[in-house]
Amino acid sequence: MTTTSVLDEAQLGHLKHWDNLSRRLPHDWSLMQGKGAGEDDFGSYRFQLAYMIYGLALAHRHRLPAAPGLFRPTIQRLIDKLLMPDVWLYWRDVSRGGMVFNAHLADGYHEQWDPVARDNIMYSAYVQSCALLHDHLFADDRYAQPGSLTFEHWSFFWGGEEKRFSYDRDSLNEHLYWQMVQNGYLGVACEPNCVFQICNQPAILGFRLHDVITGGDRADEVVAGYEKAWADFGRLDDAGHYNQMILEDSKVVSGNAMTLPWVDAWCGALMNTWNRDFVHTNYPTQVTDFLVPGPDGTFSVRSGPTLNVMGRDVVTDTCDTGWVAAWAAEMGDRSTLDGILAHADRFMSPTWADGGLYYPRNDTPADADGHRTEMEPMTGNVLLGYARLDVPDGLHLLYQKPWGAEHFAEPALVGVGRDVEVSRAEVVDGVLHARLRRTGGGETTVEIGRVPDGARLRIDGQEVAATTVRTGLTLDVPPGPAHDVELVP
Repeated sequence: MTTTSVLDEAQLGHLKHWDNLSRRLPHDWSLMQGKGAGEDDFGSYRFQLAYMIYGLALAHRHRLPAAPGLFRPTIQRLIDKLLMPDVWLYWRDVSRGGMVFNAHLADGYHEQWDPVARDNIMYSAYVQSCALLHDHLFADDRYAQPGSLTFEHWSFFWGGEEKRFSYDRDSLNEHLYWQMVQNGYLGVACEPNCVFQICNQPAILGFRLHDVITGGDRADEVVAGYEKAWADFGRLDDAGHYNQMILEDSKVVSGNAMTLPWVDAWCGALMNTWNRDFVHTNYPTQVTDFLVPGPDGTFSVRSGPTLNVMGRDVVTDTCDTGWVAAWAAEMGDRSTLDGILAHADRFMSPTWADGGLYYPRNDTPADADGHRTEMEPMTGNVLLGYARLDVPDGLHLLYQKPWGAEHFAEPALVGVGRDVEVSRAEVVDGVLHARLRRTGGGETTVEIGRVPDGARLRIDGQEVAATTVRTGLTLDVPPGPAHDVELVP
């Protein structure tokens, strides 16, 4: 599926914000710090980075399929950040256990520096699937190179010798596959002993992409095994909401007893990749439990009560608003999505900076009139933009109808300057259509690759000359309003 519509101002703003964040200096996480400590909650850097990559992948696949040069550099920069120790060092502590669901087993755990060696599917599956998204969407073997996915850390002050763990897309995919097999396809744990339904969905997407790139049917095998393994427990609890997790040792299932929006929304949005009919069937009754009607057709998302453990309130970013928006987008529920976005635009301080659009963190639950105002970086930086850029069944179509060789033979914008805005880029009946606007005076050229012999370039209907380079044509985008560019065979 490819839309022929031009991206609107908000969609372009989200893409620009993600690009801006991707260009931050190493260890600069400005605007990305949430309420939780230790990078082990739902708003952590790894989730923000991964879902920016997913959002870019969806936007490229469905919105701007002929603009690989716009998306590829940003995705690469975000994967570089995903591999940084700031993002995964939490696992050194979490791997030792001691939380309520694994404290009784903690004597058998040990400190694990390698963040993908065991468990931790809430990180490893994102590295796997993001690398495979890149290599599929750009017909590239960048992450097939030995050591291309390497986790390393060394400190002058502590930790001893350098910790270095080298993988690539193939070795990591193989490693996760065998963890899945060894656990009877039930899934791989996030925290020790805790197998979440949600966090195993990205791994299944990764298996599918690996099959597309290299051949094989691992994804079908894993899905069949996963279905059989969960058949005894059920994907839904007694109230019709998604079961949250299963404990490995006791096989006790934890349902969505507190009716938490993020549990259903996150799981439903991702499981739609391979299990569309089931997800769509249950969505209407599930989502109504989470929506709060507001003025002028707006919807806010109610959150469940704060979790209290051992006499302490758990401080965490739930990201409920963002996940329900992303879920509604994937389900094609336009009225719900529009209502949530309208609420965010009215009550959650949409902010423009350096050409990018985001919603800044706000820890205040509601305003004086009771309208929800709380905003987490995961929602404000990522998920609302993800929802705006997704299309109905966007992940499902990415999974079920991947690009074939014919797509990569079509002309495309293979290089895009930083100061060029791309609001349309697609090939229709052999003609490349692009809408381009110069946003600054720096990098203002685009490179058109895979150009057929004798092709003609038009700007706003007028034929123009372009610089010929080894890989195609280079065009300096003229100043002024957006220009319609066509490459006609």
